[in-house]
Amino acid sequence: MSLYTRSNLKDAKKKRRKRIFMWIFLPILVLALSGAGYATFLIKKAESVVNKSYQPVKAASKREVKIDPEKDNISILLIGVDESKVRAKQYGSAVRTDALMVATLNKKEKSVTLLSIPRDSYVHIPEKNKYDKINHAHAFGGPALTIETVQELLDIPIDYYVKVNFYAFIDTVNALDGIEVDVPYEISEQDSQDRPNAIRLKPGLQTLNGEQALALARTRHKDSDIMRGQRQQQILKAIFKKAISVKSLTKHGKLIEAVGENMTTDMSFSNMKALMDYGMAGSGLTIETLALKGEDSYINKIYYYKLDKESLKETQNKLKEQLGLEPKVDNEIKDADQEKSDAQDN
Repeated sequence: MSLYTRSNLKDAKKKRRKRIFMWIFLPILVLALSGAGYATFLIKKAESVVNKSYQPVKAASKREVKIDPEKDNISILLIGVDESKVRAKQYGSAVRTDALMVATLNKKEKSVTLLSIPRDSYVHIPEKNKYDKINHAHAFGGPALTIETVQELLDIPIDYYVKVNFYAFIDTVNALDGIEVDVPYEISEQDSQDRPNAIRLKPGLQTLNGEQALALARTRHKDSDIMRGQRQQQILKAIFKKAISVKSLTKHGKLIEAVGENMTTDMSFSNMKALMDYGMAGSGLTIETLALKGEDSYINKIYYYKLDKESLKETQNKLKEQLGLEPKVDNEIKDADQEKSDAQDN
């Protein structure tokens, strides 16, 4: 099976994927579905929210010159943090990431490449100069070190980041008055306050509130991380379906607030508006999803996801191509087995 799955969907499927992309990167684009007067109100509201969420970081850049999203190819790192109010009190900002996704956007081709990075991937973490799970990078050094870790892993520049927490997810679902999802099996899961077995779900198609949807997205007791990712995609599609429905048009203001109050980013509002060209590309927009191959591994009795070197190199070159960068023929990936002794469960 090929490493890459081309999502060049047609008709309804293509529109659905296009709008899912729009929702992830710029929630305000849903205002294209509403009236002009209301759209103006939402734009102003979105600008205010984004300005409050603006938080630049000092991460080492791999760019030699400053890029402009209006005309250049760019990359965005989406960071989902495992952060609840309880954990914020306990750990402060030193929380782990629960989800990492890299998006590369090619301006000329109007194409987007999405790469999900498994949270347990065994990688080198700069600054700490050690190998560990990639989701520990945020606990060690926040978005800045997460960016630097991903840049080193993929050998590409990360131009921007968008970071959201649990509550962005919960509040978004609640703002929509719930979403309809098919629960695959009986679930007993902790809630956003880490109270054990607080959320119980029976299998079957049903409407879930924010806490219930989060429990379904997080649980991994009965299947794998791969299945967990598929469930998260299912939930994202359900959110999108509800968000674009005519009945939800008056809820878009709440949606913007739900995301904005629980988001930090180094993208300015003008940076985000530059992405509208992609959202408006219609049938001309193509989205490709990538996956990193690997295998389960235990080092010092700790579980890691050990990435396949050839698959990683192929992914690096694919992302470079998307960004208009030259691939490195001599791009050797250091064997993580040589760094076993550095692994720690932090």
